[in-house]
Amino acid sequence: MSEELVPVVHVVDDDADMRDSLTYLMRSVGLTVEVYGTAAEFLALYRDDRPGCLLFDVRMPEISGLELYEQLVRDGVRLPVIFMTAFADVPMAVRALKSGAVEFLEKPFNRQALLEKVQRAISEDQSRRRQHVLWQDVGRRLLDLTSRERDVLELVLTGIPNKSIASRLDITERTVELRRASVMKKLHVQSTVELIRLVTQYEIFSGSRMSSATAETRPTPQPQSSPSPPNS
Repeated sequence: MSEELVPVVHVVDDDADMRDSLTYLMRSVGLTVEVYGTAAEFLALYRDDRPGCLLFDVRMPEISGLELYEQLVRDGVRLPVIFMTAFADVPMAVRALKSGAVEFLEKPFNRQALLEKVQRAISEDQSRRRQHVLWQDVGRRLLDLTSRERDVLELVLTGIPNKSIASRLDITERTVELRRASVMKKLHVQSTVELIRLVTQYEIFSGSRMSSATAETRPTPQPQSSPSPPNS
């Protein structure tokens, strides 16, 4: 992204005094903050178009902070969340962390510690969004491949040599070399190792394979917390 959007801290808490206190705290360090008194108000107004983080009170009427975040996860929202509660218990904390919470804080909390956790969550979200843009670009490059280039790429990913690829596709080895070179140029890689790494990590990012045609002969990519971003 050539220009970073200003991050927003979204506070959802049914306690008006806590909302005011958190608003003052966030603005004191130059952070933009939006506050909501209920989960329903947040759902009606929230737009996932800017980086930031979520600061949710756990115990709220009608829809709790945990239920709210679990709904957001189901809807595909990936903004980091920090849960706050004055009545913590172990099962609640476990549920929060399993749902994807980056932090679970008991009230009253240290303000400086909270600010550090908020800044860290925002930084992680900004990094995730930058990587998302880079991987989307890789997806566009893959779509630019011709069907014949994709056929060669799929077989390259199985690790077989050019001669075997030529035999499988009933083309000359020279044709394989030309199509392979074209694939590497379009994907901005310099070696076969880079090519395999890029495509494998893209499949982890996208959650799907380019094709099932060679699924049985290709190693299964192992998920990781955050695939290394490709070169732009």
